Amino acid sequence: MKFLRGFDIEVIKFTEGIHEIDFQVDDAFLGQFEENEIAQKGNLTARVKMNKGANLIEMEFHINGTVRLTCDRSLEEFDFPLDTREEILFKYGSEEKEIDENIIMITRDTPKVNVAQLIYEFILLAIPAKRIHPDYRNELDEHEDAEGIFIYLDSEDSEEEDKTTNNEPVDPRWEKLKNLKKNE
Repeated sequence: MKFLRGFDIEVIKFTEGIHEIDFQVDDAFLGQFEENEIAQKGNLTARVKMNKGANLIEMEFHINGTVRLTCDRSLEEFDFPLDTREEILFKYGSEEKEIDENIIMITRDTPKVNVAQLIYEFILLAIPAKRIHPDYRNELDEHEDAEGIFIYLDSEDSEEEDKTTNNEPVDPRWEKLKNLKKNE
């Protein structure tokens, strides 16, 4: 992937301290990832603030701009505003390997770090799981307000509820269950 070489940061050339590097993320960048079905077009800027230290390199990514998405509901395309911040630590060690999702080990003689995959993953993580066109968000919000709401009553509330509904006939089976609950 020759195109993605433009996303190399030659860490070996930088002195200790803070450095900022900007990368343009566009349709050509997003098209380089074969498994990409979510965001194929976009216009973003990825600013990497690198703090190179004696034993590690901290990189703070700030990615903002727009990504073209397809609405899950209407299948219409729309521009989604994206603004995300992520951090990665590169620790010096004996071999190159990923320790966890935020820490990567590199050797002291590693000449460069390619951040293309990281930027791509951060973009995907910032995209919501449910992609809804802005024209349909208000409609969706009205329906979602009713779903998933749980109301919990404590024992005092349930006693008050029993008092307010005494005038209605109660099925004897429910009454026995209430008595069992009160005995516990």
